[in-house]
Amino acid sequence: MTLDDLPIIIPAIGVIALLFTWWKTHSINAIPEGSDRMKKIAKSIQDGAMAFLRAEYRVLFIFVIAVAAVLYWSGNNNPNSHGLVAVAFVVGAFCSALAGYLGMKVATKANVRTANAAKDSLGKALEVAFSGGAVMGLSVVGLGILGLGGLFALFSDQFNAFENKDGLTTTLSVLTGFSFGASSIALFARVGGGIYTKAADVGADLVGKVEAGIPEDHPLNPATIADNVGDNVGDVAGMGADLFESYVGSIIGTMVLGAAMVAGSTDFVDFLGGLSPVFLPLILGAVGIITSILGTFLVKVGDDGDPQKALNTGEFVSSGLMIAASYFLIDKFLPESWTFGGVSFTSMGVFWATIIGLVAGLAIGLITEYYTGTHKKPVKAIVEQSITGYATNIIAGLGVGMISTTLPVLVIAAAVVGAYEMAGLYGIAIAAVGMLSNTGIQLAVDAYGPISDNAGGIAEMSELPKEVRQRTDKLDAVGNTTAAIGKGFAIGSAALTALALFAAFIASYDQTHAEPLGSIDVTHPKVMAGLFIGAMLPFLFSALAMGAVGRAAMSMIHEVRRQFRDIPALKKALEVMKLNDGKPTSEWSESDRDSFDEAIDSAEYGKCVEISTQSAIKEMVAPGLVAIATPVAIGFGGGATMLGGLLAGVTVSGVLLALFQSNSGGAWDNAKKMVEEGYEINGVIHGKGSELHKATVVGDTVGDPLKDTSGPSLNILLKLISVVALVLAPFL
Repeated sequence: MTLDDLPIIIPAIGVIALLFTWWKTHSINAIPEGSDRMKKIAKSIQDGAMAFLRAEYRVLFIFVIAVAAVLYWSGNNNPNSHGLVAVAFVVGAFCSALAGYLGMKVATKANVRTANAAKDSLGKALEVAFSGGAVMGLSVVGLGILGLGGLFALFSDQFNAFENKDGLTTTLSVLTGFSFGASSIALFARVGGGIYTKAADVGADLVGKVEAGIPEDHPLNPATIADNVGDNVGDVAGMGADLFESYVGSIIGTMVLGAAMVAGSTDFVDFLGGLSPVFLPLILGAVGIITSILGTFLVKVGDDGDPQKALNTGEFVSSGLMIAASYFLIDKFLPESWTFGGVSFTSMGVFWATIIGLVAGLAIGLITEYYTGTHKKPVKAIVEQSITGYATNIIAGLGVGMISTTLPVLVIAAAVVGAYEMAGLYGIAIAAVGMLSNTGIQLAVDAYGPISDNAGGIAEMSELPKEVRQRTDKLDAVGNTTAAIGKGFAIGSAALTALALFAAFIASYDQTHAEPLGSIDVTHPKVMAGLFIGAMLPFLFSALAMGAVGRAAMSMIHEVRRQFRDIPALKKALEVMKLNDGKPTSEWSESDRDSFDEAIDSAEYGKCVEISTQSAIKEMVAPGLVAIATPVAIGFGGGATMLGGLLAGVTVSGVLLALFQSNSGGAWDNAKKMVEEGYEINGVIHGKGSELHKATVVGDTVGDPLKDTSGPSLNILLKLISVVALVLAPFL
């Protein structure tokens, strides 16, 4: 492989990933959907999801055009940048939006087919659900590598990056716009999707479960369809946008640091034209696509098998292949040793930094699973303390969330120190790339969860046989674990990516200014002020997101109560349900079944979907503007040193608060699930409808916006602020 080959090979591997997703989509579409009722429910979910995306993208289109215009003007009026940064921004935004659209489209097709496949076997259902997740995962990495690789080749030719230092600096400065575009879309997708899903979920749970006493995903609950739509907009499109941003951000940050290393050392001349540290993250990302695709073929399970083991097999084999490939690639494309800034580094140091990133990501995921998993000690403690009421449930959940930050932060700290010792700042950045190199299969496993959850909801609403729901519940239970691990992985990758971008900001500033920033003195008043403002931002951002969920949920609660009160058929059906005491409708009298069918036809599902959509679009604006405007104001108002303080403060505070919110919410959620399965305390079994259950439902309702809205959105906040700083570096 030569320097001339790379501009073709790297984007081509992105195309291979997209062809794989096309093949998977085609195979999913060929699977039968099931009964007419299943098709009708699935279509409602798909229509609701697409309606949300269309509404969101209409707003974001205006935002993208406005920001692109500003970037074009400023780029053309600065000698260290170029107007093409606007093109990179638009392409990054488009790729992020397209990845979300493709993943959402297929997920809402795979859910009903998973439910139908569960009629035959657990293995077939797993295959369909995981295939849907694979489309999301490989769309993200495929579009990321295609977009980055293609633009890098284009801009390199435009600015003669392979021939002179200034051309390479300008190329990478312009390329940062791609990450800015991806981050912008990711923020709005995460915040908007989180508001949508939690408004529906809170309304469905509080009015449906607690007040009306009907099961989750019951067709008599008007918020059920909106709730199932929310699983897709929040956990499929939202998580996809989150990891897309981390993926491209870590690669770009490493490329910028690689360029600084190339400029300061002559030891790379014989390796890819002297640009091997710049190309290495792109090469690792491209090879990670291949290992992820290979791993997807190993996810198989028999009807009596364990879906978790099947998913683990795919992930672990893919990771093993990636480790072997990383060793070969790093050994081939980097010199055995080199000197930079008076310090000696080795290719094996870079390899070990990559492994540190991979191991840290796995460790954080496993720690997260311990603190949030069903039947684990922390979650059992929440259940047992909930016996005395709502307040003790909340106190226990808060305690679990707080203590759960300890081990992940120690892992992140160890990873940062270890990677730095191995390869300096470049080592920290390459550790982030290593952690995210298998994003394709990691995201496939994560997106599998909401598809399985939707499949269970469709099975419940369609009243499929009991064994079908048991199979979908088995898949969903594993999905809860993968979701917890995925959230931990997303937070860990966000931390390392933000640090990589922070280091890239300093390197970019130093390369484009006569007076370099060098290091940042935390005792400087401006830096200290920036630290405090940065540490405050995650709290302000979380407050805006939580307030948005609260307002949207109130509207949903009022709407569900109105329908239960004012629609006679619904009111009558709820009374009939109580009379039949939980028996399946197949055992009801003919007149009762007629009342049930009439109520389903009378429920105004569309109004609940509309409330969630409008609330999400309206409420996502304020948090988004805070995230983008703050670093701009600090950068131009306080200078590069104060902006550096802001980056440090928001990174540390954001990681801690994200861990706390995600883990406390996940623990509350699984505490509720344990009670719904039946939990014995002092010889008494507490199940659905018990006082213990009501207490855990309230805890879950409090935790929902923490784990699905504000918590995950913080990952994007700290990366977006770092990306904005990186884009601003030449202008300060």
